[in-house]
Amino acid sequence: MKRNWLISAVIILIAGGLLTFSYTTRQKNSDVNITAVGSTALQPLVEAAGEEFANNNLGVHVNVQGGGTGTGLAQVQTGAVDLGNSDMFAGEKEGINPKKLVDHRVSVVGIAPMINKQAHVKQLTQNQLIDIFTKKITNWREVGGTDMPIVLVNRAAGSGTRATFEKWGLRGAQSASAQEQDSSGMVRSIVSSTPGAISYASFAYLDDSVVAATLDGVKATNQNVINGNWPIWSYEHIYTNGQPTGKVKEFLSYIDSKRIQQTLVPQLGYISIHDMRVERDEAGNLSKTN
Repeated sequence: MKRNWLISAVIILIAGGLLTFSYTTRQKNSDVNITAVGSTALQPLVEAAGEEFANNNLGVHVNVQGGGTGTGLAQVQTGAVDLGNSDMFAGEKEGINPKKLVDHRVSVVGIAPMINKQAHVKQLTQNQLIDIFTKKITNWREVGGTDMPIVLVNRAAGSGTRATFEKWGLRGAQSASAQEQDSSGMVRSIVSSTPGAISYASFAYLDDSVVAATLDGVKATNQNVINGNWPIWSYEHIYTNGQPTGKVKEFLSYIDSKRIQQTLVPQLGYISIHDMRVERDEAGNLSKTN
């Protein structure tokens, strides 16, 4: 009888130990949080890929926030977040030390001017675009549209989308002072509902509520970006503070995988990094890819 009691006690202790080990291991594995902050142009892709990655990796959570490229680069540089989403090279952003960061290019995004429908303007030259955003042209009738004042809407000063638009769309000119918004989605909403408004956004945010104007006769399409015919585009970067490890490294590999590059990337309006037939370095030099 005593022997049976001892055997039962040993079995209970072993079972209890196994349960404790299993619970501890489960708790440890469930506490994996990946935080990404920055570009709102890149946000939809990272959110969608993060959701799929989390579904395939139980216990992993990918938290994605906007705030603009400047915020993402600043926070990843200090180590406050795992991933800094950016529409520009880190070296182009004042106050950022690119030597501390590792660049992971995950897609390409085209950026286009978008106009309120009531302006009745569907095409512009690049010179007209520059004159509009520097307020040399202030009424839509000056470019063949309605007799209506032009209302400028800018992204915030720290926005990578704004930096890309000014660098490549305005040929380096700075946009005139105007209302500013932190979110591409909010900018689109304002342009669609404000008579005479004009702004800019990545292709992923363009829809039937606004007019995506042609530029010198060239349409804002992915194919024109791929071939180098559309000038306003940028790489979508995800920066890490040093080489990534663990689940962060796995997540970045997942975004670069064939599955994501051929499904989510085009579905959400981005261009696969592997489809580009031109490449551009930080200095802006354009060259053909192999």
